[in-house]
Amino acid sequence: MRVAEYAQKIAIAAHKDEKFCADIYYAGLLHDVGKIGISNNIINKNGKLSSEEYAEIKKHPVIGRQILSSISKSPYLSIAANSHHERYDGHGYPEGLKGDDIPEIARIIAVADSYDAMTSKRSYRDPIPQQKVREEIVKGMGTQFDPYFAKIMLHIIDLDTEYMLKEHEEVSLLSGKDKIYCDEFRSEKTEGILLMQYITKIHFHFQSDENHASIDSIPSIIIFDSLDARIHETEAKRKDLLYMEYGSLRIDGKNECLAARKFKLDIIKNEIDGMSQKALIAEYQKGFDCDIEAVKVKDHISIKIESPLFAAKLTAALPDSSHYCYIGLTGQHCVLSNLEVHKEAEPVEADYITRIAEEANYITGPDGDLPSIQIDGWRTSATQSLLLKDGMKISFHTMSLPTARLIWHCPFISLYYSDDKMVNGENYKEFVLIRLDGENWESDDYSTNTVQVNKSNAFEGWDKWKEVNKAGMDCTVFFKREGRKITVTTENAGISIKCVSVLKADYPDVYISLTGDQCVITNIKIG
Repeated sequence: MRVAEYAQKIAIAAHKDEKFCADIYYAGLLHDVGKIGISNNIINKNGKLSSEEYAEIKKHPVIGRQILSSISKSPYLSIAANSHHERYDGHGYPEGLKGDDIPEIARIIAVADSYDAMTSKRSYRDPIPQQKVREEIVKGMGTQFDPYFAKIMLHIIDLDTEYMLKEHEEVSLLSGKDKIYCDEFRSEKTEGILLMQYITKIHFHFQSDENHASIDSIPSIIIFDSLDARIHETEAKRKDLLYMEYGSLRIDGKNECLAARKFKLDIIKNEIDGMSQKALIAEYQKGFDCDIEAVKVKDHISIKIESPLFAAKLTAALPDSSHYCYIGLTGQHCVLSNLEVHKEAEPVEADYITRIAEEANYITGPDGDLPSIQIDGWRTSATQSLLLKDGMKISFHTMSLPTARLIWHCPFISLYYSDDKMVNGENYKEFVLIRLDGENWESDDYSTNTVQVNKSNAFEGWDKWKEVNKAGMDCTVFFKREGRKITVTTENAGISIKCVSVLKADYPDVYISLTGDQCVITNIKIG
């Protein structure tokens, strides 16, 4: 079902017609049906397959084709099953097809299937973090994958800011009926819930284990960041997944500040202090409902907890605005049940959380013709609009943030139109988004874009690119306009980019805005 969903998303983004999008969903559902003909010992094996076992499992596309070929009214089903393991470079199986010789429906499912394989739990590993998945798809463009459909998958990943497109564990905060049995403290945990500028409300029922009841037999909230949105205990896992634990908060108000800069707890209601330990334990054994309300605004979070016995609000100042923040539930000798989560549709105001620490600011350079900007996440900030003129150039200084670790943590150039000149403004139409690492996202709806990316002798590899970007570099971007044709050129750290966009309609005014991901842009000069 996940592969079907992802394949359909790619098809929709590629502007395929309604029938094709419906067909590819059903083809995605059945693409691996041939595995029914493979030994269960191989299918369910823990660990790496032997060469003989791998040769056996490579038969499943042909078996799938044979099973589905009898459905004559839907020939695409057998085609997708047969060819979804072909590679764009011709090194796939079962027929070694290459490039456009691979049926289009199979080229799309190949990307969706690989994405699902990487983001699903296996017997020998947990789901791979989304950013690493993205890098693997980038590496496979033009070799394993059709570059066009792989690029669409990358765009879908970029829009999936909460990493919802993955396999979720059976115990999740979304089911409303699952139970989590906590024995020793942190022995069981929920998945993390990403906090954003939308209030997240969590409701659950708690009851202490009657065989181990004590004043500590209660739930706790773990506040953290991790590449895979999970709480980790071992040092190896924490290092590999860049785990950072900001702190914890129990439902009785006890808290621990770890990687956060500061915690501030405001008590709203406290009936616990007036109770004897025996009476309190009795209440825990009976159990009661608890509610959490949490939100993140830049580098601050607010977590409100409420139960019949206690209510409080925790305000935490995180190290910076770029790190993500998740919360997960755990506990000690207790059962959590009826877990539900709801996220509000509208974001809170920028001043919703009262600050307890100064905002983390990495802008050290001067303002130029435009105010400098700090971009803490994917396109979270942008410069004011500039009217594009023929022969125009924009120079600026950029530096990736200390948290940046990926090649696309760099500035982007957006060409667009809107009635009010604002990014995402009224009647907004983006023609092209050009990243300084050479990737771009084109709008087929409004323009036709041709992008040439070359690496000069100055390019010393992507590790060096990230070093240069983190140290800071000066950039100049040139613009040329001839009617509907707009040419953008720039070269930075050995990456040369030329983008030619041809607008599909007459737009007398086209606007430019600088944005990016985890970087600062300063000393912006217009020439």
